[in-house]
Amino acid sequence: MEGEEQTSLWNKETVPKVMKIVSTRLPQRDLISLLLVSPWLHRTLLSSPSLWLAIDLREMNNAGDRLIAAVSLPRYQHVKQISLEFARDIDDGHLEILKNKCLDSLQGLESLNLNGCQKISDKGIEAITSCCHKLKVFSIYWNVRATDIGVKHLVTNCKHIIDLNLSGCKNLSERSLQLVADHYQELESLNLTRCVKMTDSGLQQILIRCSFLRSLNLYALSSFTDETYKKISVLSHLRFLDLCGAQNLSDEGLSCIAKCKNLVSLNLTWCVRVTDMGVIAIAEGCTSLEFLSLFGIVGVTDKCLEALSKFCSNTITTLDVNGCIGIKRRSRDDLLQLFPYLSCFKVHS
Repeated sequence: MEGEEQTSLWNKETVPKVMKIVSTRLPQRDLISLLLVSPWLHRTLLSSPSLWLAIDLREMNNAGDRLIAAVSLPRYQHVKQISLEFARDIDDGHLEILKNKCLDSLQGLESLNLNGCQKISDKGIEAITSCCHKLKVFSIYWNVRATDIGVKHLVTNCKHIIDLNLSGCKNLSERSLQLVADHYQELESLNLTRCVKMTDSGLQQILIRCSFLRSLNLYALSSFTDETYKKISVLSHLRFLDLCGAQNLSDEGLSCIAKCKNLVSLNLTWCVRVTDMGVIAIAEGCTSLEFLSLFGIVGVTDKCLEALSKFCSNTITTLDVNGCIGIKRRSRDDLLQLFPYLSCFKVHS
């Protein structure tokens, strides 16, 4: 009997105390499994609302039905983050059910990840955004069904977006950029990777009106002109900039970008018009640079590395100069002499 009493005391008092400490470090899926271990654990976990602020259904089968079931539970009544990344079965119908049956539980949602959910269209975007007026982070990477109409629903329903990922949404046009520029002047992060229908006029509106941008991803977009790249210089808060494949970017354009003094990450992979002049301007202007890729640029030489070493040797930890045939001192040892804190020598394969 004494052993049973000790076990009972352990379950009732010690286990809950331990769980309150470790539960904040566990993945959500493990937490859900622990609910089934014992009544004491169940009560302890449910008594901590902060554990149930996120729903993670990434890459899961039947994610749509699982999401509807989860949001219906009392423990998720204050959910703030939902990730459905690559949960490929979820469709517009699931989001419409959420709108009709779970509206109250989604009122406080701040982050929604729909990356890779290719069955979702403008109709689904309208349904889910109409429930989430406090949304701050919205990501819908690799969705070829979304159009400017979906972005119109987003800006109409969600007024507080600061982080927007439209990467791979190939059917969005400059109209979407105009909508974003008109409604999200407080935007801090924008990803337009492979949004191939974007034009100068749309991006220029973003640059003029979204002055608080800290991250701008223009990966694999070759249609913008150098005049547009020059206008990036107005983004005084910019820290991350990806211009991979910017075939029209010149040294003059890059020299303007060098006015973004707070840049810490810059991807210039395959920016084929760039030479030492542009990179030296970056070295002199962006002295906090930590990440720089010059991969595939044949017009740069050791001269630009000397400038980078002079101004950024204490900050650069990632530098890719593979394919830069004009740079002769590009062995690992050579680069470490110039950049003692370098830990990554290859970004692109």
